[in-house]
Amino acid sequence: MSFLKTLPGVHLIGLGALLAVIVAAVNWTTPEKLISVDIELPEIEAVVADVPQNQILTTAYTIVSGDSLSAIFDQADIAAKVMFDVIANSEHEQLLRAILPGETIEFEQDADGKLMALNYVKSLQLTERFELIDGAFVHQHLVRNPEFRTQFSQGTIESSLFLAGQKAGMSDALTMQLAQLFGWDIDFALDIRKSDSFSLIYQKKVLDGKSIGDGAILAAKFTNNGNTYSATRFTDSDGKTDYYDADGKSMRKAFLRTPVEFARISSHFSIGRKHPILNTIRNHKGTDYAAPRGTPVRAAGDGKVVFAGTKGGYGTTLVIQHGQRYSTLYAHLNAFNKSIKVGKLVKQGQIVAYIGSTGLATGPHLHYEFQVNGVQVNPVTVTLPSAQPIKKSDLADYMAHQANMAGQLENFERFGFAPAE
Repeated sequence: MSFLKTLPGVHLIGLGALLAVIVAAVNWTTPEKLISVDIELPEIEAVVADVPQNQILTTAYTIVSGDSLSAIFDQADIAAKVMFDVIANSEHEQLLRAILPGETIEFEQDADGKLMALNYVKSLQLTERFELIDGAFVHQHLVRNPEFRTQFSQGTIESSLFLAGQKAGMSDALTMQLAQLFGWDIDFALDIRKSDSFSLIYQKKVLDGKSIGDGAILAAKFTNNGNTYSATRFTDSDGKTDYYDADGKSMRKAFLRTPVEFARISSHFSIGRKHPILNTIRNHKGTDYAAPRGTPVRAAGDGKVVFAGTKGGYGTTLVIQHGQRYSTLYAHLNAFNKSIKVGKLVKQGQIVAYIGSTGLATGPHLHYEFQVNGVQVNPVTVTLPSAQPIKKSDLADYMAHQANMAGQLENFERFGFAPAE
């Protein structure tokens, strides 16, 4: 039976129905008899998905500890020669040799498996892209800008600032930012009291609906031992951004109150202390901060290194000169920051050394001295000189801005609602 040839356009999908019609027409009254039906089928071509030659397949590999760039290429089954093509440029090699666990390498390949691009995804914000263009891999530094959302937090200290911050939903980094903001007026190693409180308006960075970190604090209040300090972020007409108090005075004093963050004072400035090693009564013209070996020590203010070496019972010692009148001394150090040497200019807050126990020391701690005209004074109680206030031409704008932010903070504290962004 070759009648199918007379039916042009018959497809495989309709063949079952056609057979059903044929079978229904056969007399099945003698089931013992085998019925043979001769059917000539039309030629059927295999249906293959139409894959465009320019289709790109992306495969991602998360870097784990011990991975190297060549190991990642091996996992992707991409020849070593291709890897060397990607890193032929020294800049490319430097970037891709610095891969870290948790980061991602993405390979973009065409239908033939040829590598068209490599994406080194360092974070949600940052990707280093190497794209094949005219036979060579060209580097692009891709940065995605996050959305900034205004957030609000407040807390009361029961045992520590960090625990209070965590309870208020703040990251440790944001808590540290808050402490640094008020670090010129409050010694967080000595002055913190139970029932101290804080409130702040700050920015949170969001990308693809996910929080990727904290931005700047916009306004904050901190009540310490009955005294309330406030700070507001402001950009003046020259484009300079800084923090100022309610009167427009800079929160940034010329010196940090303490050069070690969250350390414990183990010995105060005294003129009649018994030396723990020499067992004699000697003046202690500085403050000792006990902290683990290797804890960073920060420059108390902008200045120049005038001494970096060994100094008798002080052990490994650093001295920084700040202008004509002031200098600071850091003793019993374990080591200096690699960049530190005599004559080096340093910035306030810069890590300059690390706590140790060199010299006459019973354990790891920092001996810190603050000198005015060559005379040691108590660094905990000395009145610190202030930085420049807001220019008179910007003061009216600042005061209006500060009043607005203070009002928003007050509303948040009283009613718990967020001001409009």
